[in-house]
Amino acid sequence: MKYLFISVLALSIVSCAKDKVPVVAADCPTTVSFNAEVLPIFQDNCVSCHSAGNTQPTLEDYATISANADASLASLHGTPSLMPQGGPALPDSVIQKVSCWINQGKLNN
Repeated sequence: MKYLFISVLALSIVSCAKDKVPVVAADCPTTVSFNAEVLPIFQDNCVSCHSAGNTQPTLEDYATISANADASLASLHGTPSLMPQGGPALPDSVIQKVSCWINQGKLNN
């Protein structure tokens, strides 16, 4: 019986990973727009240091922001160091917007 449960659990996990459609969480009431909401956050708070010729990684466009999204979010929370450098920390509502965008699948919208 134990092996049957584990097999069913494993099968359900594998089947859920296929063709996953982003789900809007309760704390993310709407789909977050990369172009209208996320990109301006990075342009206003990150690009002055994280641009071509400056600090790596660059955070100037969808490709670079989405590739570094998890690390960027961790830095916005202060892990390993608080960003934007020199603070203050961004408002929780701004950090939540980035978190929602990531949880919704980092859509290029």
